[in-house]
Amino acid sequence: MSEHLSLSPAEHLRQLAEQAGLRPLHLCGKALLPIVQGGMGVGVSAGGLAGAVARMGAVGTVSSVDLRRLHEDLMDQTRHLDKEPDAGDLINHANLIALDREIKKAKALSENQGLVAVNIMKAITGYADHVQQALKSGADVLVVGAGLPLDLPELAADFPNTALVPILSDARGIQLVVKKWEKKGRLPDAIIIEHPRLAGGHLGAAKIEDLQDERFNFEVAIPLALEFFKTMGIEGKIPLIAAGGINCQADILRLQALGASAVQLGTAFAVTIESDASPHFKKVLADAKPSDLVEFISAAGLPARAVRTPWLDKYLRIEDKLKHVAHKKKKCNMSFDCLSHCGLRDGNAAVGQFCIDQQLGHAYSGEVDKGLFFRGAGTLPFGSEIRSVQALMAHLVGNI
Repeated sequence: MSEHLSLSPAEHLRQLAEQAGLRPLHLCGKALLPIVQGGMGVGVSAGGLAGAVARMGAVGTVSSVDLRRLHEDLMDQTRHLDKEPDAGDLINHANLIALDREIKKAKALSENQGLVAVNIMKAITGYADHVQQALKSGADVLVVGAGLPLDLPELAADFPNTALVPILSDARGIQLVVKKWEKKGRLPDAIIIEHPRLAGGHLGAAKIEDLQDERFNFEVAIPLALEFFKTMGIEGKIPLIAAGGINCQADILRLQALGASAVQLGTAFAVTIESDASPHFKKVLADAKPSDLVEFISAAGLPARAVRTPWLDKYLRIEDKLKHVAHKKKKCNMSFDCLSHCGLRDGNAAVGQFCIDQQLGHAYSGEVDKGLFFRGAGTLPFGSEIRSVQALMAHLVGNI
């Protein structure tokens, strides 16, 4: 008992993981718990959550999207902006300041135990600026999804010690990115394989019908990726991190047996005490049942999975009408272009006709009647209970 009390939380969790036979994730010169907390915007996974996860000896992740919402002074400077010609520039600048603050907050909270990652969507207009800010602010890892980050090696060329981690969904995507990056003299430091049928938020498939494709199954994607690494002569150099549908120690052991080095979870961390989301937000996600979830095409043109809230239910009922009258808007709803290609702003009738930043902002505030609440398809480790990051980690690695 006295020995247990003398251990730090990170040391205790490492001990539990070793006893369970879990292999550590090796990244940035550290041996980490094989757990990555997924990036969740707007304002769900910021410095508080990422720092708490990193302090446990794992990888905590800040989502870079619209972080000004967490800072009252930055919101005071930007919430009134509407028709000003420099509104977009001012809001984007405020978001970069917020990103810097959240990375530094996470790093301070981590106590140098784990790693602090930043998740950046390739699909946002500020992608390159967010990458540069995350690098300058000291992020240990850059995670990029919602598009193929073929240009990431160039953008991060001056930061060779920052780990670069693309999010992909199948072996074909992995082969494409690795071959392109290798020609640029850099390999991914790890790759997250996210299963579209199980994950939450934006999903790595072209169409909703594709979500059931067997090529996304971990039992298919992981062995194919490992075989590809062997043919490329890079066997053992790129850890694979499986994401989607994981909620217990047995899942991690099963995926490591397949060849994955670690796993990534999103929703389970979103409903922890340390999550940067509001209590109302956490309750919506924690209380949602599988029958409450729905897949749809987002404004970014990607399939997405979320809780069927009153707003989403209404939107889906009138979606066809909205698409019928779709037209290019002169101005973005939120006075800044968060997406490179937005169905609503660009008048693209083939994809979602709503402002994603606006709806995620309502969700961040806990407004169930207006918000879009992304959620993974799996069950949560503690059901509808809200527990600490440490309790979640102990459950995942120690089956406690």
